[in-house]
Amino acid sequence: MSGILVLQLALFQKLHPPSLFRSFTLSLFKHMKKILFFLPVLCLLQSCQEELIEKPKAVAVETFYNTASEVESAVNAAYAQLRATNGITGQLGAQLEAYTDYSYGRGSYQVLSDFQGLNSTNIPRTDEGWRLFYLTIRNANLVIQNAPKGKSISQVDITKYVAEAKYLRAFAYFWLVRNWGGVPIRTETQLSEPNVKRNTVDEVYTLILNDLKEAETNLPDKGAQVGRATKWAAKAALAEVYFTRNQYAEARDKADEIIKSNAFSLVPVTTPTEFDTKIFGPGVVTSTEEVWYLKETRQAGQGMYLAMFAHHPGSKLHGAGGFYAHYSDTQTNPVIKNWDDKDLRKTAFWYSWDIGLGKNTILCKKFSDPLAATQDGAGNDFPVYRYADILLLYAEAASRAANGPTAAAMEALNQVHRRAYGKNPTTASDVDFKLTDYNATTFNDLVLKERGYETQYEAKRWLDLKRLGAPKLKEIIKAATGKDVADKHLFWPIPVSELNYNTALAPTDQNPGY
Repeated sequence: MSGILVLQLALFQKLHPPSLFRSFTLSLFKHMKKILFFLPVLCLLQSCQEELIEKPKAVAVETFYNTASEVESAVNAAYAQLRATNGITGQLGAQLEAYTDYSYGRGSYQVLSDFQGLNSTNIPRTDEGWRLFYLTIRNANLVIQNAPKGKSISQVDITKYVAEAKYLRAFAYFWLVRNWGGVPIRTETQLSEPNVKRNTVDEVYTLILNDLKEAETNLPDKGAQVGRATKWAAKAALAEVYFTRNQYAEARDKADEIIKSNAFSLVPVTTPTEFDTKIFGPGVVTSTEEVWYLKETRQAGQGMYLAMFAHHPGSKLHGAGGFYAHYSDTQTNPVIKNWDDKDLRKTAFWYSWDIGLGKNTILCKKFSDPLAATQDGAGNDFPVYRYADILLLYAEAASRAANGPTAAAMEALNQVHRRAYGKNPTTASDVDFKLTDYNATTFNDLVLKERGYETQYEAKRWLDLKRLGAPKLKEIIKAATGKDVADKHLFWPIPVSELNYNTALAPTDQNPGY
């Protein structure tokens, strides 16, 4: 652990200005324990501290990436920023949840629900997201560059860990390109170059696809620990990338590979409470639905921060209180108002609570942890890819590829819909949608609506709408909220610090409106 820390600080100081080095140093020490696999890392940290006291020595790149355990520790460091308090499982996810058609932002997040772009309060939050994604990329690049040079590590392990690092690098770039557009591509060949031009969206996606294809080939079917990337996670990411790029046949086929593997299945439920106890609650270690989640633990600085944004302190659904930064209304929000009361998700995901806006106000309870001791200590895992996502993605992609719904597409949709009503997901039921009732347009709209119900508070809805293009996104948001989405709201601003210190960027590289 000390080796990673010293190495990161030395390289970051070499490649970045003093102000950024100081910021990174403070952040690194703050978050250095936020690594994926808690017990092994804590043990490693203790032994490293003892070694520093007894046998101080310098750590260089060529003396660190020599064993499988050292390389695995370096890969673990690339996970840390994805789980960070201000990352997608926390503050950045809260930004995206203020952009949805089913809820509204409150407090400092209220302005985001006006869909007119970011203000001075929210820009620093997305700036922090940019920094965290590029730290993930940098940590992954160190593994990709140095693992092959190890002297006491097998080729099998090198191939596996490089593939895992490329998966994480692709994941970070996928988030960057969807939220900022074209961004600077930094790979292992540019670790000594601080000034990198802004690449096009197509160039970023080319890198993402190349990395994910290598990860798909070289990652194992099952990770050594729950939460590590696998070939199935790579296939899920490939399916989503193709989906986002409107390559529907490719997206369909990748999702279908996951479905036909029989490695995953929906978790059956019969009551609203079971969505918590069996799927989203802090006590769920893993399930048959989990393709790839960011794993959290009920410990300060190591839990899901996003859960804190959902709740009111009086509800006692979060042990540390709650920000109730998002809310909805059962009478004025059409998504909620038109939602069938018999759908168990409606009760499972929302609860009534008057926050001063009337008795019809509701708050999201999808991620609740009454025993969370701190704001960033909820034990709920963050679902990146779960089987319900794959089924719904397959349903829409298959329909779009065939210019109309297929029997397989309808069955995939119906599995999710049945489970929502407490039915056996794989057995035909009286709540099934019928293929003959839908054409290409109405079926795609139906799946989009179902995705909107199923993935609430998972930081997915805005990006799901964006892939459909600005006109469709604006239409959906207008219908639900009455608000017009400004063009500048579609992308976040490139941080001023990046524009100031990266001399390969010009002021014209800033996203429009900022």
